[in-house]
Amino acid sequence: MSRQAQLTGREVKFGEDEIIVSKTDVKGRITYANEVFLRVAGYTEDEVLGKPHNLIRHPDMPRCVFKLLWDTIAAGKEIFAYVINLAKNGDHYWVFAHVTPTFNDAGAIVGYHSNRRVPDRAVLTTIKSLYQSLLNEERRHRNPKDQMAASMPVILDLLKSKEMSYEELIFSLRNSADKQRAESEPVGAR
Repeated sequence: MSRQAQLTGREVKFGEDEIIVSKTDVKGRITYANEVFLRVAGYTEDEVLGKPHNLIRHPDMPRCVFKLLWDTIAAGKEIFAYVINLAKNGDHYWVFAHVTPTFNDAGAIVGYHSNRRVPDRAVLTTIKSLYQSLLNEERRHRNPKDQMAASMPVILDLLKSKEMSYEELIFSLRNSADKQRAESEPVGAR
C-alpha cells in the first residue's frame, strides 16, 4: 500500500469544480470515499473501505497539525486545514480540507466527514514554509510522540503570538492572498 510507496515528488491536481469527499468512523477508518478521492489518491474503493484514513498521510505533513485537527473534531467542532496527502503511487496532492464530526440523534459523535477542495496556491507558499519549519523540529527526534511533543509548542507559540487559532490563521492567509490579488488586478478589471 501507499505506506511503502516511494515518494515521486509529482503533484496530482484536481479540478476547481471537484470536491474530494470521505467519511470515517470514530476510529478514523474510511466508510465512504467518492470517485474524486479514489481517482486522485489512486485507489479502488475496495482498497480504502475499512482502512485507516492515515493511509493517505504524507510524511511531509506535520504531526502537530494532525493533532490540532483531531483534537478539534473530537471536541465536536469543525476545522479547516491545508493538508498534503500521499497517493498510492507516491505522488502527492494538496487540499484545503473542511472536516466535521457527524453526530447521531443523541448528539454523540459517530464519525467524521471531510470535503477537500483545490487549495489557494498563494496561501500554499506560506503553508509550505510553516509546515517545513514544523517538520524540521519534528525530524530532530526519532519517536513519533517525541516529534509531536517537539513541534506542538512551535505551532502553539506561533498561534499565541498572532492571537489566533489555527483556523483563524488559515483564513487570515487566504484573506491576505485575496487582498494581494485584488490590489494587483488592473483597475479596469475590478
